[in-house]
Amino acid sequence: MRLLLLLLVAASAVGRSDASANLGGVPGKRLKMQYATGPLLKFQICDLAAAAVEAESLASLCTGYRRVFEEYMRVISQRYPDIRIEGENYLPQPIYRHIASFLSVFKLVLIGLIIVGKDPFAFFGMQAPSIWQWGQENKVYACMMVFFLSNMIENQCMSTGAFEITLNDVPVWSKLESGHLPSMQQLVQILDNEMKLNVHMDSIPHHRS
Repeated sequence: MRLLLLLLVAASAVGRSDASANLGGVPGKRLKMQYATGPLLKFQICDLAAAAVEAESLASLCTGYRRVFEEYMRVISQRYPDIRIEGENYLPQPIYRHIASFLSVFKLVLIGLIIVGKDPFAFFGMQAPSIWQWGQENKVYACMMVFFLSNMIENQCMSTGAFEITLNDVPVWSKLESGHLPSMQQLVQILDNEMKLNVHMDSIPHHRS
């Protein structure tokens, strides 16, 4: 049982650290972008591809967004070599982050109580419910159920479904508002228009008053 607890703690720690990591894309390409001095194109997306996700549909969704980001980064870096490209995880609202953090600790405490057989209800002078009795009789299944159920809720709280794009901190696309991802043609057209507008604004002489 102690080995089971150690394995669950390790899996939880690895999943949390991976989920909070920024999107690096291909390391070589990210290093190459550091030398660009042009406009900054930033992607903020749902990224749970590396996390221990139990909801298969959620994992597929976020993994797909990451692949789209990497494909867009490859094409845009070839078409606009001077553009700097960054990618990062789009954080959910603070309330959902707090809920996920609370659950990540609560599940480990609950698993520990199940393993050592400590009745938390007795501390409050309450009678233990039947589900607690079942957990004491089936500790392995109870610990696994708490772990996977809690992880599923945590990942639902941390998932945003976002694919937000800004150019020099100016929003140019929002999946949260539009409801869908931009096509490559749409994104290229947006960038072309923005680049032309920037060139036009730079060419306008500024007169002192």
